[in-house]
Amino acid sequence: MRSPAQYLSPSEAARRLGVSAKALRLYEQRGLVDPGRTTAGWRAYGQGEMTRAAEIVALRALGFSLAQVGRVLEGNSQGLEQALAAHQTALEVQLRQLAHTVEKVRGLRSNVAQGQTPTIGELAGLLAPVSEVRVAFDLPWPWGGERFELREIRPLNYIIGPLGSGKTRLAQCLAKALPNAALLGLERLADGGAAAKSRLNGAPHLRSRLDQALAWLAEDGATPSDALVALLAGLEADGPDALVVDMIEQGLDQATQEALIARLRRRGSGARPIFMLTRSCAILDLSAVGPDEAIILCPANHSPPTQVAPYPGAPGYEAVATCLASPEVRARTAGLIAWRQPTRNR
Repeated sequence: MRSPAQYLSPSEAARRLGVSAKALRLYEQRGLVDPGRTTAGWRAYGQGEMTRAAEIVALRALGFSLAQVGRVLEGNSQGLEQALAAHQTALEVQLRQLAHTVEKVRGLRSNVAQGQTPTIGELAGLLAPVSEVRVAFDLPWPWGGERFELREIRPLNYIIGPLGSGKTRLAQCLAKALPNAALLGLERLADGGAAAKSRLNGAPHLRSRLDQALAWLAEDGATPSDALVALLAGLEADGPDALVVDMIEQGLDQATQEALIARLRRRGSGARPIFMLTRSCAILDLSAVGPDEAIILCPANHSPPTQVAPYPGAPGYEAVATCLASPEVRARTAGLIAWRQPTRNR
């Protein structure tokens, strides 16, 4: 048994590692780290466990699945080339973005040398990713025409709200207003994802990418299913500059949801934006939201949608938290709709 004074609790260990306590529990469940116990039976992380956990966190940041992490820690190189190739692709995207920004800086310097002062917008644009999109439109019913503006769009954007809050209408409006965006609706699940499978048969390159994604997710604990294939067919498709996904967790069990969001987080800051309707705490884990993620809340009282910071005490945080439920609870309430008793004419 260990003295608590000499070791870290899971919450403190997670804070120092920059991950959630939930992530540490997952590493333990997969046999990647084995924390000791205090005399009271609480988990305790010493120097050895922290070193091991830091290695896991670093490999996860490179895009390795949990199974790949386990193999690397054991000295097995199986699947390593594929993981490194994916990381190289992400780095090349960042390089292209940096090259684009360098060109913008060069142009502004040239203008300054000629006596032209850059605008605040031009200077601020040097900090924005190339893929950033700004959008504004008038909100439909139930908001009644109020203006909605989204000045900063992150790679991962969660849309959340209680039943009847209008979040589906907001998602549809975003899909129309965002330049070259696509809406991935629940029709993807019709006939066991038959439409998605048909597209895959005619697109071998997409089929190859989808197979790689499925393999990665399966190694991270996901359960292959028609619903997952239909979702990935939309997520991996070429063309759209932004994606809006209706109830991304639909048809996926908890392990699959957790593996999916972990993969989406590893796309990097330059990835095309994804807007996800969700009410699952496995998809939107408030303790794990990072700088490349944003939460948009549609309030129950039909106030305009607002962005909510992911920390307790922030305006709207409690409303977001109360909308979330575990995949088990979500499965029991699937298909429910908001209903209001009609008013009688008097």
